[in-house]
Amino acid sequence: MRGGNSSWNYRNPCLTMHQPWASLLVHGIKRIEGRSWPSPIRGRLWIHAGSKVPDEATIKAMEDFYREIYAVNGITDLKFPDHYPVSRLLGCVEVVGCVRGEELASWEMVPEGVRLEGLTDFCWLCEQPQKLLIPFEMRGYQRVYNLEKKIYDAAVRALVSVEGPQPVKFPLPNPRDPFSLKPGSISVQFPESKASHMEKSSTLSAAIAGARAAATQFTKKDENFSRVIQNSTPNTVKTGQSKRESLKEDAAPDTKSNERSNYGILASNDKEQSVDTKCEGSSSRNETRAGVRHTGAPSKFKVLEQIVKLY
Repeated sequence: MRGGNSSWNYRNPCLTMHQPWASLLVHGIKRIEGRSWPSPIRGRLWIHAGSKVPDEATIKAMEDFYREIYAVNGITDLKFPDHYPVSRLLGCVEVVGCVRGEELASWEMVPEGVRLEGLTDFCWLCEQPQKLLIPFEMRGYQRVYNLEKKIYDAAVRALVSVEGPQPVKFPLPNPRDPFSLKPGSISVQFPESKASHMEKSSTLSAAIAGARAAATQFTKKDENFSRVIQNSTPNTVKTGQSKRESLKEDAAPDTKSNERSNYGILASNDKEQSVDTKCEGSSSRNETRAGVRHTGAPSKFKVLEQIVKLY
């Protein structure tokens, strides 16, 4: 399957995200992936960075946010990524569950800082981040999609484990059921749990507001896209061509707007055209931090294959 999710059966699921969220997740700093729709998968999820170059204000807002929420648990020495590359496969995480934002906020079995990460309707709970030795260029698609086998075969051999500032192990209500940590499960398991009422400092409140504002720039189109998906008939969802036609208006790349789907990606067109990886008009500083692509990239998979031989 390419360019969409025609069924719930994923072989090597991948999600394209905007920067800086993508790198923060793969580096183990971000532990919650926020979405307006529940996670359709459990297990390994590959993370791909979309083509939009993050501006300095967005990077600063998210780094300030994580500094503040980690400080709540006494962690003050955070090392952020040196670069936020775009149009690259970065690594993977393990999705162990998905809960509602209000459930996460009241879940007393996880650190307070993690509970503060729940700023969206649905929170995908992520563990065991791994990154590629060298991120490499590839195309991205909407929502969760499968990596091509050749990309997977090369990438899986070039992963290295990442130790985040505060790794979290999310407890499953039913250890025998990997899907037991789902929306509503926390409310059922801990009916007396209430959202934390800790007194937030002015800097923490400002950081949370800044993170919300940074994400809002992508929210509108994601909500429109989710409504289209929810209103689609089963036949439309299962038929790639019909799906692309039904989503064309919402999903086509908008060259006149900077809006993008929330933490998501630009869409393919009817011919499954890849997301545009050219990032024009960015400042020189943005180009340095975001790792803008270089033209004339090596042929498919050769970079990773060479790296694997070295290790």
